[in-house]
Amino acid sequence: MKKILVCLAAGTAMAVAAPAMAQNVGPAEPFTGFHVEALAGYDVSKAGSSIDDDVNEDNDQSIDGFAYGVGAGYDFRMNNFVIGPEAEVTWSTAKTSFDDGDFEGFGVGNVKTNRDIYVGARVGYVVSPQTMVYAKGGYTNAKFDVRNAIGTTDTNRDLDADGWRIGAGVEQAISNNVFAKLEYRYSNYEKGELDYTGDSPDGQRFDLDLDRHQVMAGVGVRF
Repeated sequence: MKKILVCLAAGTAMAVAAPAMAQNVGPAEPFTGFHVEALAGYDVSKAGSSIDDDVNEDNDQSIDGFAYGVGAGYDFRMNNFVIGPEAEVTWSTAKTSFDDGDFEGFGVGNVKTNRDIYVGARVGYVVSPQTMVYAKGGYTNAKFDVRNAIGTTDTNRDLDADGWRIGAGVEQAISNNVFAKLEYRYSNYEKGELDYTGDSPDGQRFDLDLDRHQVMAGVGVRF
């Protein structure tokens, strides 16, 4: 996992430098080759069906916020078909809150969203010279910072959640090198553990049922 974070951190630096670099690279064919991208959008995590509180309709069982991050991938184009691996790291401003003394949680206690790592692949079809539609899927690992019971102070614990992601989107070639995209993706986290800082051992893995919905836009550069 640390190796993935190192690679994605390098991708962050590349995304920041992408506008300047795009002026120095030669033309690339749309929807093929290596690319980096900046991502932003809407993020909501909520209780899954097995822990959904259907009795108390006033219980807000979700947290939402602004998601942002970077991604990278490599596309192989065969006529109008495109396939390739992709990876990204994102963060979110979503967190649980107390509303007039009423704790509005979503099944995992008082937390705020930390980083989210995704590694997977996508398959696309070029429907016009500048437009591709695609589907995607893969592994996702999310962390939620655990806070104290009734306040916002971070503790020395993180909830580490493992799951899978599927999604679909459309990508538009602005030029041979520059593209924009819009996608929806759904993630489900089925397993989790509590990670402790310092010398404390991590907790035992346990079952989860968390749903995550995101609508993300991206702008990227191909090389």
